[in-house]
Amino acid sequence: MLGLYFSIKHMKFLVLFTIVFTLSIGVFAQDGKITFEGEKYLKNIKQLTFGGENAEAYFSSDGKKLIFQSKRDGRKCDQIYTMNIDGSDVKMVSTGLGRTTCAYFFKSMKKIVYGSTHLGNKECPKPPDFSKGYVWAIYPEYDIFRAKPDGSGVKRLTDTPGYDAEATVSPDGKTILFTSVRDGDLDIYSMDRNGKNVKRLTDALGYDGGPFFSPDGKQIVYRSYHPKTEKEIARYKDRLKNNLIEPNNFEVWVMDADGSNKRKVTNLGVASFAPYFHPSGKKIIFSSNYFAKDPRKRNFDLLMVNTDGTGLERITTFESFDGFPMFSPDGKKLVFASNRNQEKPGETNVFIADWVEE
Repeated sequence: MLGLYFSIKHMKFLVLFTIVFTLSIGVFAQDGKITFEGEKYLKNIKQLTFGGENAEAYFSSDGKKLIFQSKRDGRKCDQIYTMNIDGSDVKMVSTGLGRTTCAYFFKSMKKIVYGSTHLGNKECPKPPDFSKGYVWAIYPEYDIFRAKPDGSGVKRLTDTPGYDAEATVSPDGKTILFTSVRDGDLDIYSMDRNGKNVKRLTDALGYDGGPFFSPDGKQIVYRSYHPKTEKEIARYKDRLKNNLIEPNNFEVWVMDADGSNKRKVTNLGVASFAPYFHPSGKKIIFSSNYFAKDPRKRNFDLLMVNTDGTGLERITTFESFDGFPMFSPDGKKLVFASNRNQEKPGETNVFIADWVEE
């Protein structure tokens, strides 16, 4: 999310690096292979989308549908779509205007929530300038909207100046988590499903975002970057002033649902993002480049760790991008986005697998 995240819309550096090094590292010719040695937890992997840029697919409460963002059909930036978990019945449910991100079902499945820039500008916003390094754009036009599952009845939930996005919903459907710059920094907030009773949950200088509730709704997992040195702080503030952030060093954190008891889970010193709770609530699955042997490949794997930071384990072994994992409500399936089996440079698709723990 932007989930800020490494979907294709926010990971154009993957395209840049992979195009440049295609001949030397050969990441595109996968010959239809979607299963790789060492991925013992994933069985019966199935590819759900084919072509384009597809990411951040999240289950409905009954486990039968997915909502995701996609750049397809000739569009210049992402829109929100839904589909069945077998990949059928794909429908666009956002307005088709502006850029969208981070969609989620409410528990009742009678409403969806997502971020969009369409009120600020009907056209796709300009991509950030990568000449001074890889950055994410924190588009100030982003606001959070609620709608019916077919896309009708769009209602704006946030209207403060600056970035509001990365929305997810509590298991009981009553609370929305989101990331906002409304108080001058990138922090996590909660609000009621109607946009009322906004509460700030994080306040440390730096980026806090991509929040998800635990299965019991008592905890929140999220990603963070907190600059420490004067140089780091100055650089972070300069980027933020220009509506940018550098996603080079995120760690996984957990806090109680009211914002208390914050604790750092990982200390890997790399880009770790898109954390989601294991069905037990005792582990966290996330995406990270911790095991990347060649930085040119920008290899992101799915990893899993205990909530106390112990027991780090590698879940996927594909030598490119795997990210945005989410367990089904019954814990029997895992959905994720990946570059595996891509036909063209830059393609990211949605995959689903049976989750098997022996």
